[in-house]
Amino acid sequence: MRRTRLAGALTAVLTLALVATGCGSGDGGGGAPSAKPAAAPDRVEPLAAPAAPRLPVTVDSADGRKVAVTSTERIVPLSGSLSEIVFTLGLGDRVVARDITATFEQAEKLPVVTRAHDVSAESVLSLKPTLVIAEGTTGPAEAIEQIRDAGVPLVVVKPARSLADVGTRIDAVAAALGVPDSGTALRTRTQQRIDAVRKTIPGHAEKPRVAFLYVRGSAAVYLLGGAESGASSLLEAAGAVDAGKESGLVKDFTPITSEALAKAAPDAILVMSKGLESVGGVDGLVKVPGVAETPAGADRRVVTVDDGVLLNYGPRTDLVLRSLVDQLYGKKK
Repeated sequence: MRRTRLAGALTAVLTLALVATGCGSGDGGGGAPSAKPAAAPDRVEPLAAPAAPRLPVTVDSADGRKVAVTSTERIVPLSGSLSEIVFTLGLGDRVVARDITATFEQAEKLPVVTRAHDVSAESVLSLKPTLVIAEGTTGPAEAIEQIRDAGVPLVVVKPARSLADVGTRIDAVAAALGVPDSGTALRTRTQQRIDAVRKTIPGHAEKPRVAFLYVRGSAAVYLLGGAESGASSLLEAAGAVDAGKESGLVKDFTPITSEALAKAAPDAILVMSKGLESVGGVDGLVKVPGVAETPAGADRRVVTVDDGVLLNYGPRTDLVLRSLVDQLYGKKK
């Protein structure tokens, strides 16, 4: 789970369950999508010819400050999404720590300096970073100030909530790293790949209604996503309707009730793979009150995407979109 999108009501409950990533994909095959886990990419793909940083630079931080960056020798990105961007820009060998949500292969052995939503300033500073990159939602505020008070340049990047944010976040990170040309190249590559996936979406008379559920059985957390959940943009790009948003849920998440699910009436349910695992798979998901009574529950139409990439809105967004399209409509033979 990316803390940059799952805000508001979900923020409180996520502190109860440490975030872990998993893989899941369905084969579709023209019928109901399957929730059977399948291997998904667990590596980022760096640019073929990344540029070397041109420093020093002074950049605008999303919290209103101007930050001077003189060295990128020891980088600490404080979210999985930011880590993806740094590694894909070709500077992964300079990253010295990771957030718990950075679970892709190239980063997984780095020391973790956060747990759930809490950054450990002491852990960050012990690694002697020359640049820290944080999300607008990174906290606690005291830890961020402690890092800054120690004289470490810290750049805040606006959180992503839709496909429109992908390019601007890449540009912001690339600027802070002193590699704007690489940022342009990555932004172009990412957009081209997203556009290519969108061209494969089959025409259909009625768009499938998809409800995004955030579930953590171990913590008894069962939430239905609304307009601000972060999933709407992806679902709409995949040619689907966000059933929660369309049913009138204007905030991020609301507790799942039979009434809310009946109003949403989803044809398919999108759930993170670890969430699905936490409730015992599809068999357990349809036992959540109200799920079995929906068209999705009756048909067991469940779409899963790896927790570590679903709402990142970064360089691997095309893979997320491809997974959604394949599961909703069936892979092309």
